[in-house]
Amino acid sequence: MTVNLEVAEGVGTIRLDRPPMNALDIATQDRLKELAEEAGRRDDVRAVVLYGGEKVFAAGADIKEMQAMDHAAMVLRARALQESFTAVARIPKPVVAAVTGYALGGGCELALCADYRIAGANAKLGQPEILLGLIPGAGGTQRLARLIGPSKAKDLIFTGRMVKADEAQTLGLVDRVVAPEEVYAEAHAWAAKLAQGPAIALRAAKESVDTGLETDIETGLAVERGWFAGLFATEDRERGMRSFVEEGPGKAKFL
Repeated sequence: MTVNLEVAEGVGTIRLDRPPMNALDIATQDRLKELAEEAGRRDDVRAVVLYGGEKVFAAGADIKEMQAMDHAAMVLRARALQESFTAVARIPKPVVAAVTGYALGGGCELALCADYRIAGANAKLGQPEILLGLIPGAGGTQRLARLIGPSKAKDLIFTGRMVKADEAQTLGLVDRVVAPEEVYAEAHAWAAKLAQGPAIALRAAKESVDTGLETDIETGLAVERGWFAGLFATEDRERGMRSFVEEGPGKAKFL
């Protein structure tokens, strides 16, 4: 398989495994969607790490495969391409991208689907589609602009240039930069900590933030209000408040 899901300690690692560069061909895209949906459903997966291995995250789409496609073929494929990445973005649990080496084109777009990005100092990110006479087609024009702002996103998309990890952090494209050999361990630790948290509240927080970014503030506030009130019906809320009153803050244990 070109993508695998491994689960340990409540953390599901969705790992790309298509050497040497983890090129995202159609089969890989479809498998990514399948495993993202599985991770979302499974009770033993409470947080997710996206990982491409020690050397490369993903160097983009399979250009040879795309070169053979004409307009009619891509009209039929473009929606499925976007839906495979959207499935990752909609995993209702915390998701962190562990980025080593290249994260270009579709690889960068995949990292954008995570809630948090930890990159190795050797990472290089970018949207080079313009150099092929194209634009990003797996959500890059939308998610990148929402993450780092329209002008910075346009600079990367218009020029197709790659940015190293330090500049990516300055832009807000990645959140932390660590030694390359520490990337996965740091990402897994981030996910493992959240895997011990209140699952429904984490889902509520993610959906509230994401919905608010996609709509007007009144709609976003309505979503927040509904989740906030609804969480008062959960066992986690009872456990969290009881622990706070009896033991002090930050000591609650959630199932």
